[in-house]
Amino acid sequence: MKFDCRETSDLLFVKVLAERIDAAAALKFKDSLREFTGQAKASHVVLDLSEVGFIDSSGLGAVVAVMKLMGSTKRLDLAGLTPTVEKVFRLTRMDSIFTIHAQAEDVNKLYKAG
Repeated sequence: MKFDCRETSDLLFVKVLAERIDAAAALKFKDSLREFTGQAKASHVVLDLSEVGFIDSSGLGAVVAVMKLMGSTKRLDLAGLTPTVEKVFRLTRMDSIFTIHAQAEDVNKLYKAG
C-alpha cells in the first residue's frame, strides 16, 4: 500500500494511494499510519481517502485503531470520501465520530481562515 504524506507546521496530510482498504491491507495500513503519525510534529492529521473506492469492516477498524493510537494529543480528520466509502461510514455511524471534509484542501482553508 502506498501513501503520499506532506506536513505543514500544523497539519499532516496522508493520502492513501490505493483502491481498497480491506482485510488484506488493513494491518499494513494501520502500521504505516502509526509510523507516519508517530513521527509527525503536527497535532492534526488529515487522512485523504479520495482514491479509495472500497473499505470493509477490517479497513474501518484500522481507521478507528489509528485514531485510538494517536491518543488525545493528536486529532484525526477524514477527507475526500468516495460515495461507497462515505456510505460505510454513514451506515456504521462512524461519520459521527470523525470530522469529515469534502476534500483535504478544505482543511487547509479552515486553518488559514481560523
